[in-house]
Amino acid sequence: MVKEDRMSKSLVEMTVEIVTAQASITPLSTDEIAHSMRRVFQALQAVDQAGNGIPFGEAVPQDPESSIQNHQVICVECGKAFTLLSNRHLALHGLTPRTYKQKHGIRLTQALSARALTARRRKLAKELGMGKQLETWRAERKRLAS
Repeated sequence: MVKEDRMSKSLVEMTVEIVTAQASITPLSTDEIAHSMRRVFQALQAVDQAGNGIPFGEAVPQDPESSIQNHQVICVECGKAFTLLSNRHLALHGLTPRTYKQKHGIRLTQALSARALTARRRKLAKELGMGKQLETWRAERKRLAS
């Protein structure tokens, strides 16, 4: 018997194996099997997304909004985790930040960076008075346009 490589299996395949093993020991109704499949798949997906340095299955979240987490952003296209989805990375998928957001239903005002990074940048901008500089620049531009 050839030993199978567990890392090459998808989350769906692993879910089916686990629930099949479960059903072979305990008789389950159709509804119980469906519920068990959902629970096991979500648990495997959570473990996969947590990373732990062990890639298995697909790390792509079901909900693109949930791909933006506190310390990482998971690219919905390839499933890789980053602190920031750069223009360069998105270009590898043939997308701009705007088209990426539109394609996956993410708000256009949502930053494609980890929440912690966004908060750090916001705090730094306030400390540097960037909002006041922008306000002054806009007022000057409006005055010149009139």
